[in-house]
Amino acid sequence: MDNNIHIPEEDIMMSRGCCASNKLLDKSANNNSNSCPKLDSREWLADIPAPLGYVKSKIVEVRFKNSHKGFFKSPDELELNKGDIIAVEASPGHDIGIVSLTGETAKLQMKKKNIRPDSDFVKKIYRRARVNDIEKWMKSVEKEDPTMVKTRQLARGLGLSMKVNDVEYQGDGTKAIFYYTAEERVDFRQLIKVLAESFKVRIEMKQIGVRQEAARVGGIGSCGRELCCSTWMTDFKSVTTQVARTQQLSLNPQKLAGQCGKLKCCLNFEQDAYVDEIDNFPDSSIPLNTRKGDAFFQKMDVFKNVMWYSYMDDPAIHHPIPVKKVKYILGQNKKGRKPENLEKFVAEVVDVDKMDERNKQIDQWKTDYGQ
Repeated sequence: MDNNIHIPEEDIMMSRGCCASNKLLDKSANNNSNSCPKLDSREWLADIPAPLGYVKSKIVEVRFKNSHKGFFKSPDELELNKGDIIAVEASPGHDIGIVSLTGETAKLQMKKKNIRPDSDFVKKIYRRARVNDIEKWMKSVEKEDPTMVKTRQLARGLGLSMKVNDVEYQGDGTKAIFYYTAEERVDFRQLIKVLAESFKVRIEMKQIGVRQEAARVGGIGSCGRELCCSTWMTDFKSVTTQVARTQQLSLNPQKLAGQCGKLKCCLNFEQDAYVDEIDNFPDSSIPLNTRKGDAFFQKMDVFKNVMWYSYMDDPAIHHPIPVKKVKYILGQNKKGRKPENLEKFVAEVVDVDKMDERNKQIDQWKTDYGQ
């Protein structure tokens, strides 16, 4: 093999889990080096020396396109490293993938996903990819976008209520997987016949959800960064409105929904921290009894540990009280004692002068409107 061979269409490999162009190293023309692939994995056991007599596991994790990953068993005589481009068993023919994990790290990842080493999910690795394998693979990848556009036209012509989101060609070009979204069940038998005649490949249809669709399409979120699902997220968990309530967020669908139309995945990121903090807060349904009057709960700031209360006869004015002081007042109330008022417990984190100025404005509004 010529060690100075470089694939001319490097950018096509961005669809194989990379967010930057890839290069083939001079020392090994079938090894892939990249800057920040979405589906890359860190081999955290690589720096730990193996014990005496240890036999390295032959199970490797291989990544393909988007969230497509699989586990394969390599032959005893083949020594693979992370980043190697390899030819693996497929049905039918063979596929081309990039090694993402090897050794014990791959075994632990397989155990995490509840896949047994002797299951049908673990197929064989044939060899490192040859030059003609990679060239054929690149030609197949080049067909994916035109195929997707043509498929959308064919589906529209057949009157099918489905949206084709992505196409993934097998490395040898004999099979193509079509990913689609649909609100209802779709009878695509006629479409499969038309696709097989048009592209002369074996057809496989896979339905995906709207979150997976957003991950494939990509975009910029309201935070100004590229979507998490298209850069690093591969495991999508359901997000409920209870998460927004826990974080004291306004239930505004326009602000809480992502580009997929579902609640933003990032709402789950801080949920555990909020739940832990809220456990330290007293029951907000219990009013605070003072000599000036009873006060009811208005809102809270979880990470500042502050709760806002208002008097029953003056609900427009909010008094920020630290959680410790709220617990103290509730403890005094249980003993039948009432503090003088809430003003003496106002939180130090709040600018009292501004609060007083706001209260004066409210009093002035009441005077102006005759209340």
